[in-house]
Order: sequence, then structure tokens, then C-alpha cells
Amino acid sequence: MNIHTFGAIYIGSNEVSLKIFEISAKRKIREIDYVRTRIELARDTYSKGSIGYELVETLCDTLEEFTAIMKGYRVDSYEAYAAAALRDARNELFVLDQIKIRTGLNVRVLSNSEHRFISYKSVAMQEGFEEMTDKGAAVVDVGGSGLQITIFSKGKVVTTQHLGLGAIKLQEQLAKKSSNLAQYELQIEEVVEKQLEVFRAMYMEGRKVKYLIIIGDYITEISSRMKKSTEKTLKIEVFQQFLDQLKNKNVEEISEELSLSNENDTLIVPYLIIFKCMAAKIGAEELWAPGVSVSDGIACDYVEREHLCKSTHDFEADIVSAAKSLSRRYMSYSPHIDALSKMSALIFDTMKKIHGLGKRERLLLQVAAILHDCGKYISFSNGPMCSYDIIMASEIIGLTHLERQIVAYTVLYNTYPLAPYEELADRLDQESYLTVAKLSAILRVSNAMDRSHKQKFKNVRAVVKGKELIITIETEGDIALEKALFDAKIAYFENVFSIKPVIKEKRV
Repeated sequence: MNIHTFGAIYIGSNEVSLKIFEISAKRKIREIDYVRTRIELARDTYSKGSIGYELVETLCDTLEEFTAIMKGYRVDSYEAYAAAALRDARNELFVLDQIKIRTGLNVRVLSNSEHRFISYKSVAMQEGFEEMTDKGAAVVDVGGSGLQITIFSKGKVVTTQHLGLGAIKLQEQLAKKSSNLAQYELQIEEVVEKQLEVFRAMYMEGRKVKYLIIIGDYITEISSRMKKSTEKTLKIEVFQQFLDQLKNKNVEEISEELSLSNENDTLIVPYLIIFKCMAAKIGAEELWAPGVSVSDGIACDYVEREHLCKSTHDFEADIVSAAKSLSRRYMSYSPHIDALSKMSALIFDTMKKIHGLGKRERLLLQVAAILHDCGKYISFSNGPMCSYDIIMASEIIGLTHLERQIVAYTVLYNTYPLAPYEELADRLDQESYLTVAKLSAILRVSNAMDRSHKQKFKNVRAVVKGKELIITIETEGDIALEKALFDAKIAYFENVFSIKPVIKEKRV
């Protein structure tokens, strides 16, 4: 049996961790070691704006120890990720440089959407997840700098939203302004409750979720105190009652109750309040704390990317579902969107050998087709620019920041002339710029073929012959408008692909 040993390093807000996994086709992913060191980077980041040299020194010493552990296990590969505490620090580049020089580790700093997606992967690959999301679930990833809520209905993503309600952020903002512990707790509760009420009103109106799935520090210790080892979930009422019992205890007593290693961990207070507000405001019936961490998600992501074993969850379907929900929110989802998605996919597949793009770019084209008209909700005259702004401001779970930019620019240049590379070089590399050019060219031609939004075509086929892309259609109606607009889009398509698209019409 071929076994691959993998190391996952995660530099979080208040701790740095290393997990060693054995990966095989038969056993899939098996954890064999877990090392954690408390380093509160977020305290410096959110109080001073940068990470102090003493913490940088401690971080590098810890990562040196991690590299020695990985050598001891003879790991075949590793991934080292950092999230918000390092991303938000002014001296991020200097810290990364010191890590590289001191330890040889290449640390990748995740965007919020990448971080949350990796955390989500660790849950989505657990047994029972599909059944829970099919009945309605809220997946909440609680961290030091913020939290992410992803709502599922009938197994599909409805929305995913980032809220700036991280435990460390709340503590830094409110602890110094409170005259006593009771006032501090009340202030946190008011802030969290208010944001959750707004979230529920905007994104959960008329929706019922059965399960509250929480990822984050302390939640595993809390849930394990109340449920039997044979039980997977916990009744929300039982969870709330237990949190109420902890309300009158101090930090040391709470730590003792939960058997925490650090008996003076003041972060437990904001975490408990966030959990309490979630239980009260989301409206779920049962709680599930799967006990996974970002490190598990790093391993899941690596396994899927390297095709080491088959994933049981369709993450691409989540991306499409999130895009469709966003399109409906801005009242742009219609039969035209479905027709455009099918047409653009047909042209993309027909031209595989010409455009040289892959499966992932096909998905980005589909997302662009779904969202290309969402900006008209704000402005008809400036729709493309508004669509760009909506896409860049929205969390689409599963897309990286760069992929979201590619989608947004594909939508923008579906209408506007493509800007020279020099104007976009600070946001896109050359490969991404070419991807935008190719996807927007395909989207333009596909969009022109249903400009009336009446889906006049049937049985559309496409084939490349010589220097022509021949699109054969069957139609009963007058397609003079579509032909005229199609001809107007040809020049850009030819310029990008050196191939001329041609419509062949069959009257039926």
C-alpha cells in the first residue's frame, strides 16, 4: 500500500500548529501527530498594527522545531499557511522573509475566502455532512479575527458572509473600554447579537436550518462535556443551558470546567459569548462540533489537488450554487442566464485545443455567465462596472481572490473594450490577463446569440473547421437582431483566437 506522509503547518491568530498525516487510497487521510504552540500574533496585529520582534523570534523558533519534527517523520511534502493575523500586519513581508531565511519554509498567506474555504473543506469531507446540509445547515467558522457563516438549503449553498466578529478583535476593541467583566461581556453580546440580527434579516428570511455546525477553538471541549460519545449532535437547548451555567463563573473556573490547558485564557469569554449568540439567533435545532481544524482542511485541499484519493463532496457545485444565489439576490437570474451558460460552455468545449484552458477556467466562465447582469440591479447605464463591484465585494465560497478577479474582469470586458495589460498588471499576471481575454471573448459571442433574451435557438452545435468556428442553430423566429450583434462581436473574438465565428441557420 502506497503511503504519502504530509505535514500541514498553520499560523493562526493565537496559536501555531503542525499536523502530520498519512495519506493512502485505502485509509484516505489519517492524523498521526498534532503539535500546537500558543503564540498570540493577533494581539500585536490588532493593538499595534504590526508583529513585534519578540513574537517574530518566538514564531521562527517554533517553526524551526516543526521542520525538525517533519524531518523526523520523513514527510513527502508539506504546506504552510498563514491567515488574518499575519495578513493584516503592516510588516507581513518582513516576517515572511525572516521565516524563509531562518527555517527555509515557504509560507503562503491566505485571503479570507481561501482561508474559510479550506476550513469548510475539513467539514465537508466528514461523514454525515451531506445529510445535514440537505436538511438545512449553517456552517460557522469562528476565528480570532472574524467569523464566516455559510447557509445551506436542500444541500446547496444559499450564501456565505464574513462578519468582523473575531474573538481577539472583540477583546482588543472592548476589553479596555469596559469598567468591569460584566460590562465587557454585555458589550460583546450586544455587538454580536446586533450583527447576527442584521445577517438573519438579510440572508435567512423565510429559511429554516436544522443544524448549526461550528468550527473553532473551545467548541469541541464544550460539546464533549454534554453529549455522549456515541452521539454526533447536541440539542441546542442543552447547549444553551450549559453556557448559561458558565455565565457566573470566572475564567479559571471555566477553564477547569472545560479541562483547558491554559487556566488564564481570557479569550474563552468572547468565544463563549459568540457561541451563545449563534445558538440563540440562527434558529437551529441541533449543534454539531466536528472537531476539525484548518490543518485538516489543508490536508483535504492537498489530497484533492494532487488526486491522492477521491473527494466525496462536489465543491464545484457549491461555487455554482453560491453564484446562482448571488445572481438571484440582484434579480438577474433568468432563462437567459441558463441559455448563456450552455452556449458559452459549448463554445469553450469546442475550442479546447485552441484556447488551451482547463476545467477550472470553464467553471470561472460559468460563474461569469451567471453573474454578468447582476449590476443592472444598481444601474442599467453602468451595469458592467456595478457587476464588477458586486463580484469583488462578494464572498463566493471556493474561489480564490485571483479567481474572483478573473470572473469580475470577464464580466466587465464582456461589454467594455479590453484594457491593455499595463493597466491591469498590478492586479493580474500575464497568464490571468490572457484568461480574462479568452473568457470574455467567448462570453461576448455567446451573449450576442441571445441578445433578445428570448432563447430563439434550438439544437445548437459547434465545430472548428480550418480558421472558422461554425455554430449551427435551428430557429423558428427572426434572428436579425442576434445576427447583427453577433457580427459586431466577431472582431474581438478573432483578435484573441485568430478564428472567425460563423452562424449557420436552419429554419424549422
